[in-house]
Amino acid sequence: MQKYKLKRGFKPEPERIYQVMQDSFPGEISQNGERFETSYGAMSRITVWIENKMLYVETVSDVTVKDDAIILQTNKAYRDFLLNATGYTAKERLKQAKKEVGEE
Repeated sequence: MQKYKLKRGFKPEPERIYQVMQDSFPGEISQNGERFETSYGAMSRITVWIENKMLYVETVSDVTVKDDAIILQTNKAYRDFLLNATGYTAKERLKQAKKEVGEE
């Protein structure tokens, strides 16, 4: 499970997160309380929720997928989802993660 800060202006609203999921992961998205769940490409399950103004994401990889193109497309869709949901780029998220661990 990963947690991400939301950039100022990116509201911690479940409706917005649901819309970003729909845009990033076309297909059926189920809702279980405040959690949204779907599968996409090389991920057999993606669970997303908002808690304490933070975005939480839990993923389960589909180890049966061996096609590099599908894996790369899945990674791109996941990075795009995180960018659109949090407002932070991969580089900015890495910097925040290091700061949180105290490595900076």
